[in-house]
Amino acid sequence: MAKDHLITGSGPLLDEDGRLREPGYALRPPFEYDHARVAAPSFRIKDWDYYLINDDEFAVALTFSDLGYIGLVSASVMDFATGTFKTTSELVVLPMGGMGVPQSSDEGDITWEGRQCRVSFLHTQAGRRLSFFMTGFDGTDELDVEVLLDREPRDSMVICTPWAENPKAFYYNRKILGMRATGGFRRGALFHEFDPATSLGLLDWGRGVWTYDNVWYWAAIQGYEDGRVVALNLGYGFGDTSAASENMAFVDGVAHKLGRVDFGIPQLDDGTYDYLAPWHVTDDEGRLDLVFSPQIDRTDNINVAGVVKSVQHQVFGTFAGTLVLDDGTTLSIDGLRGSAEHIHNRY
Repeated sequence: MAKDHLITGSGPLLDEDGRLREPGYALRPPFEYDHARVAAPSFRIKDWDYYLINDDEFAVALTFSDLGYIGLVSASVMDFATGTFKTTSELVVLPMGGMGVPQSSDEGDITWEGRQCRVSFLHTQAGRRLSFFMTGFDGTDELDVEVLLDREPRDSMVICTPWAENPKAFYYNRKILGMRATGGFRRGALFHEFDPATSLGLLDWGRGVWTYDNVWYWAAIQGYEDGRVVALNLGYGFGDTSAASENMAFVDGVAHKLGRVDFGIPQLDDGTYDYLAPWHVTDDEGRLDLVFSPQIDRTDNINVAGVVKSVQHQVFGTFAGTLVLDDGTTLSIDGLRGSAEHIHNRY
């Protein structure tokens, strides 16, 4: 297979016809995204910011998304000691690009208040300051999250993906992994503090026009190995990725590009996935060999009038194995915390 294409262009993301100017990958955002230039009706444009913060005890996921004909403001808390999770969402009908999602992953803030949630995602001199408050998160329990993400790494994963079946469909995505997390969350009577010596955060920033029916696989892994921040972003399953995959490893913020991967999810006799059995994650170049040991299958199914449907399995656990870096060095991975998901969306 040909080597993935490293983007060298700059300027607007889309050409005058609304097509991606240059499919491929980059380590920093090369293009300017302009919601107004997208050649699609507002109800087809999908913008989101997704943050996840974790240590070895808990993970908190915060989603703020404007999907055109529906908006989703969501929070999840995963408890690794008990193997349990809770997800609660507030839906917004027909936001049509009006929820104030910024057009850049480097600047622009989110401040929003709904019936149940109050959200503030701010860029400050100290880092990304995340504030999220939700009433009725779990029964009468409120959820209150205050986290600062700093020490943003030098490199991140940026990909421009088209769809072969629709030349004006595209996905402009940036994932920043391994940011140091300080702060904590309160859920009812429970308070948990995130210590920056053991806690990391990530951002999944996505903008684009998707085709209606898509399946994707995505894994995000981050933690400390021998005092270094080690992170991996792995994924496949949607769009035309012939120009580049999103597979990348990071060691202290320096990227190492990987080829194609397979999650090796075990299957049952009826052909369905056995999400809580060990997975064998490998690549096509012999550089990646990981065993994923699941602990929590965070399932979330959304069905709005049969039009917007999402079947989600986001599985949390630990990864162990080996990774070969760009210089040929083999890095041992011993129980890094992460998640791997299989999602089928119709939206």
